[in-house]
Amino acid sequence: MDEAIGHYLTYDIAVMDTPTPTVYTPTTRTKVRRLRKRGVYDKARVHAILDEGIICHVGFVKDGQPYVIPTLYARAAETLYVHGSAVSRMLKSLAGGVDICVTVTLLDGYVLARSAFHHSMNFRSVMLFGTSSQVVEDEEKRAATAALLEHIAPGRSAHTRDPTAAELRAVLMVRIPIAEGSAKVRTGGPIDEPGDMGEPIWAGQIPLVTIAGAAIPDGVLPPGTWEPAYVRAYPARGGGES
Repeated sequence: MDEAIGHYLTYDIAVMDTPTPTVYTPTTRTKVRRLRKRGVYDKARVHAILDEGIICHVGFVKDGQPYVIPTLYARAAETLYVHGSAVSRMLKSLAGGVDICVTVTLLDGYVLARSAFHHSMNFRSVMLFGTSSQVVEDEEKRAATAALLEHIAPGRSAHTRDPTAAELRAVLMVRIPIAEGSAKVRTGGPIDEPGDMGEPIWAGQIPLVTIAGAAIPDGVLPPGTWEPAYVRAYPARGGGES
């Protein structure tokens, strides 16, 4: 999603970004300290996790009260976009420019060990820190809207009506820079104690994948409305890293 998407877009989100290093520099907030070998700072892998995820959790503090709110998002180059109603408490807070923490987690499977203590999960997660800002220009709003549609269903932005000026005014769009962050990844089977290896206890992995069910058409579609391929064969998400 590094390029502008959709038939109505002329605003290229990617032009806002200049060439950057291929890794994120660890900071005191993003450096993985426990099980350091699971820490990932490679931008391509961080981007892949963000692109595969569906929901992010946005953490922020307002008037001394912490909040963590789940929301849809989309990545465009080194920027995350979230959007919603102009009266949303979360978005009104973020639009003012606040320090936030964003997390995305993909659960790839359960890991069943011989001992209760060593049970675990295979996962890929990203944690980002930054300062949010409001999207004001309509062109960027349109581009970000298309990116959100593409994140939900690749190809969808070309099959929708353009947002009207009134709809753009009713939407509050916020951008979050992907500048300070890292990923953490666990793969593989259980790690048991040597003394437990001979126990007749089943151990291994239970992979988890998000699979879409059959699409349910709206009951008032005009006759002859065709079902696009991205709906008919919506791809599974998950399965872990190859």
